[in-house]
Amino acid sequence: QVQLVESGGGLVQPGGSLRLSCAASGSIFRIYAMGWYRQAPGKQRELVAGFTSSGSANIADSVKGRFTISRDNAKSTVYLQMNSLRAEDTAVYYCNADIWPIGTIRRDYWGQGSQVTVSS
Repeated sequence: QVQLVESGGGLVQPGGSLRLSCAASGSIFRIYAMGWYRQAPGKQRELVAGFTSSGSANIADSVKGRFTISRDNAKSTVYLQMNSLRAEDTAVYYCNADIWPIGTIRRDYWGQGSQVTVSS
């Protein structure tokens, strides 16, 4: 079956950096939109950065200039490079992708979630 597997979360000091990875696997016909959401305690889940179906990148204002999103189409993998991390970046980060599996209806898939904690 199709699944998204995340890696790269952890604990960092303020001002530090982390890189999250998300790899899609399984029998995939096409991947459309793909990106990263996050959810902090007591807050709604929000889009951090992602690629649209047309290939353009969106980045939230709160992380613009600090985070970058990239992808490796050959590996069906998307990355989130997080620099100059702040305490307010602390959240569970979820990979999300709009995928059309072979022989199955197109739908959203979610990664397992990665805890990112920014603290001194």
